[in-house]
Amino acid sequence: MSKEYMAIFNLDEDESDIKALTAKRSIASIPIGSRFRVIDFMLSNVVNAGITNVGIFTNSDSRSLVDHVGDGKPWDLNRKNDGLFLFTHRLLDIANFESKLLQNNMEYLFRSRSESVILTSSYFVCNLDVSKVIKSHEASGADVTVVYTHTETADREFQNCFTLEVDEQHANVTGVGKNIGYIPKADICMEFFILKKSLLISLIQENARNRRYNNFYELLFGKLKTLNFHAYKFDGYVACINSKSSYFKANMDFLELNVATELFNSPRPVYTKIKDEPPTIYVDGCKVQNALVADGNIIRGTIKNSIIGRFVIVEEGAVVENSIILQNVRICSGAKLYGAIIDKNVVISENAEYKGDEYFPTVVEKRNMYLP
Repeated sequence: MSKEYMAIFNLDEDESDIKALTAKRSIASIPIGSRFRVIDFMLSNVVNAGITNVGIFTNSDSRSLVDHVGDGKPWDLNRKNDGLFLFTHRLLDIANFESKLLQNNMEYLFRSRSESVILTSSYFVCNLDVSKVIKSHEASGADVTVVYTHTETADREFQNCFTLEVDEQHANVTGVGKNIGYIPKADICMEFFILKKSLLISLIQENARNRRYNNFYELLFGKLKTLNFHAYKFDGYVACINSKSSYFKANMDFLELNVATELFNSPRPVYTKIKDEPPTIYVDGCKVQNALVADGNIIRGTIKNSIIGRFVIVEEGAVVENSIILQNVRICSGAKLYGAIIDKNVVISENAEYKGDEYFPTVVEKRNMYLP
């Protein structure tokens, strides 16, 4: 069954509220959970369903993404037939970008032997059983299946995500909107769609003629009255990484046992690029409590309720609490971090203090490691 499906990742995601972390990378390649990248979760979901033909379409700076996904080996996508394909065109006009990008790469769709397409974004973090979604789609007989999740905290989370209106049986989509954070209860579209490849091709060709829609999702939802949209409800943990606060909260969620168990102790593993580094050194006198700590670090100070990436040095007397530290960071003696996100290649000077909270975390942006 899965051989009849291909997956397309649309990485033209709204970065307006997370610019501090995406100046030199896409959302998909932001480090998360000490050793993963954001795209790892949805890419693993697709691969765990047995799908071996994956196309990634991006218009942002893709160097970091290319370095991470490579030829797709960690996901078993380095194949002679099918495999991983990356399409990036930064020089295309912003208007109608997504439809132009697909239109310019229609050969990818035509050459695929798959009959159906999974169209998804990268920034929804969850452990989704894609095989169940496919079975539900086929049983429904619908033109399009869309995955959604219900939330009671839409006034604080999932800002600017699509919202769905579903019928009383929770089986069909009847309307679509945007979450502006006004009402707490909402059905959030997880930007995961299944449809026939022939239907997607016809929609792209139609939009190439009349140029009505700028992105994939507007293109699909524009057919809400003429196509049958089946709704698939996902009841597990979901985070959408589209802002500094949502990124901060998702990392803190990983420290909760129930979330970590659902995401990482499932029969459906989360794959990532393997980096064989030496184990972290915990020097006598250091204090580490409730933290995710990657390999290759030297810890002499205090860490509490935090996420620590690779090659991080926490000097004696430094305190890191409720914070996220990315790769290759030195936190000097006496520094105090609370509610902070420290990007790669940063040195926090002695006795410096950075303080934020879960809604407004303090971000120290990435530095070029070759600059003084």
